[in-house]
Amino acid sequence: MSAKIDKLNQKKILIIAANPAVSEQTGWRIGFWAAELTHPYYEFTEHGYAVDIASPHGGKLEVDGFSDPRHESGYSADDLISLGFLNSPKHAALLENTVSIANVRMQEYDALFLAGGQSPMYTFRDNEALHQLVVDFYEAGKIVSIVCHATCVLLKAKLRDDSLLVDGKTWTGFSDAEEQYADQFVGQRIQPFWIETEARKIQNTNFIVGGSFKAFAIRDGNLITGQQQFSGAASAHLVIEALGV
Repeated sequence: MSAKIDKLNQKKILIIAANPAVSEQTGWRIGFWAAELTHPYYEFTEHGYAVDIASPHGGKLEVDGFSDPRHESGYSADDLISLGFLNSPKHAALLENTVSIANVRMQEYDALFLAGGQSPMYTFRDNEALHQLVVDFYEAGKIVSIVCHATCVLLKAKLRDDSLLVDGKTWTGFSDAEEQYADQFVGQRIQPFWIETEARKIQNTNFIVGGSFKAFAIRDGNLITGQQQFSGAASAHLVIEALGV
């Protein structure tokens, strides 16, 4: 009987990851950053939460190449959580046919978590349906957590009173210093715009960053944001703290 009660009271998280796209800057095929989905997924499931994975348009998802621990660059070779997720038939299958956000019922979830990566910079910033889903969760008093480049949605997402969701909020996202380092690493500009640069143009919002490529996540009310790929677990911990087990 107790197991049934626990199942009935189980918290449920919706993770949204970007659909594949092609970068207009680099020509690379781009998707979501593996660790920004797999690390939160691990934290949530380890704490007994149920997790669904969706995407704006549904269908098969792809990870950014540099985020794949099996990638020839070796950039993420030490990311054992992503390695385990991607090599597990059960978990890899979760990326094969994701549900579209058009078919999501907000009432079924306790929190929303947006994973970042390179594709969100092209597919999230102007996606009004995604903005509306974020706002719906937020205005319903549910926890909204957004990590890394997915925070570009906060540059435009507006509440019902036409104010920006981040009006009066303290939040974070991928920093200009990190963008500069990434560009130097690959020898060219990667992103079409920089989130920190754009955020600092917004009046009455407080965009802050921590150390470059170090875990940094903050909570302001029911908005939780993480700076970059090393902040997925830290953001998840804040969600867990806010929801309780």
